[in-house]
Amino acid sequence: MRLPPFTPRPLLAGACCAAIIAAIATPAHADLPGEALAAARKATSFLVEQVSTEGGYLWRYSADLKHREGEGVVETSTVWVQPPGTPAVGQAFVNLYQATGERQFLDAARAAAESLRRGQMRSGGWQAMVEFEPERRRRWAYRVDRPGSKAKDQSSLDDDKTQSALRFLIQLDQALDFKDESIHEMTLYGLDGLIRRGQFSGGGFPQVWTDRRDLDTPRLNASYPDSWPKTYPGHNEYWYRYTLNDHLARDVVKVLFLADKVYGDPQYRASAVKLADSLLAAQMPAPQPAWAQQYNAQMQPIWARKFEPPAITTSESFSVIETLMTVYRELGDRKYLEPIPRALDYLESCHLPDGRVARFYELKSNRPLYFTLDYQLTYDDSNMPTHYGFQLQSNVPQLRKKYERIAGLTPQQLAESDANRRPPSPRVVEAIIDGQDERGAWLSDEAMRYHRVPAPTIKMDVAVEHLTTLAEYLAAVDH
Repeated sequence: MRLPPFTPRPLLAGACCAAIIAAIATPAHADLPGEALAAARKATSFLVEQVSTEGGYLWRYSADLKHREGEGVVETSTVWVQPPGTPAVGQAFVNLYQATGERQFLDAARAAAESLRRGQMRSGGWQAMVEFEPERRRRWAYRVDRPGSKAKDQSSLDDDKTQSALRFLIQLDQALDFKDESIHEMTLYGLDGLIRRGQFSGGGFPQVWTDRRDLDTPRLNASYPDSWPKTYPGHNEYWYRYTLNDHLARDVVKVLFLADKVYGDPQYRASAVKLADSLLAAQMPAPQPAWAQQYNAQMQPIWARKFEPPAITTSESFSVIETLMTVYRELGDRKYLEPIPRALDYLESCHLPDGRVARFYELKSNRPLYFTLDYQLTYDDSNMPTHYGFQLQSNVPQLRKKYERIAGLTPQQLAESDANRRPPSPRVVEAIIDGQDERGAWLSDEAMRYHRVPAPTIKMDVAVEHLTTLAEYLAAVDH
């Protein structure tokens, strides 16, 4: 927050004190809206002209831009789709355009969209990255390329890949008044692939879909298997099965409700309802009324990767509870709130002595499940691999508080409270402006993960967060 005009006290005198008084009396950011807009322009120019590849983005860059990485070292003409990659950056540009009407931001968003167009699969979605070098492109069944016999056609819903691309494109399409034929067609093609090829008849989604459907999950209620293998039986193409891993349902339902609002086509709302109803059906019965990570066609928990056993999973359960509250806000049907109290009571009973929870709980017995370093299933947490969160913080207190608030309000009251949300404070905006270097970059005091290059680095999640905050501020003030 900026300081108010300063009135000097009589006891202050002399040239030194006068200089201090003048410095205090003059705000460091006299025209904060103008400076916020200038910072957004500067950052956008830097990203577009110096950082982007074919209009797209990775996750991290060294401060001198010599080293680049996504989920691994990148030394080719490759951009990332998975956030905070290309769609996340593009969305920040759309937000800035909507807040200011400035063509610079729209052009930057369109360049990101073009990058995604060249990476859209024939089945409609996206993979983790988009390749631009000809030899590497041949591995993938990109829609804009001539089909190859060995090219993979995999549209991924893992880690918000296809979902983030569609959210960005829907909002860009709307910002363009649906007049850019290429963007409009690409977006609708992706949505069509999502609901016609990706969604199971029972309403859920797999981690990956292709241009053909070999497996399905019909509308069944979840149940416990009579028995399950305690040693890993192999992957069995788990990625084609009904999954709740990595917030998949939460991210998909956001896409579907957004598409419904923007296009007014009832098929998107109907698809969201099917997905929401599948979450009700996937809740396990007593004594563990929560959710599993992965299900077979009989809606029973199954193995996925070698460290993901058939089990009740707390992380996925927390995410489903969040999703059900989102569905209630959109649909106003209290049946989507009904499963939450008993799920929260159960999850609270899972707390470990330190207040955390295990990721996995054994079916029926509810004993915490872990793995040894050589991936043998165990009840002992003393020798676990470190690459995966086998124990995590409990979200029960926060979710219970949120549930109690939402359950006490109508969707209209919730929407009104959202509309009255305060914009970012001037102090936060000032800090963003002051943290920008002369190029327009924000440097992070964090080493690159895969290159092992020391700090500082340029992180796209930081850039996206700052650009989004600037957009929210500019949308709320005159500039």
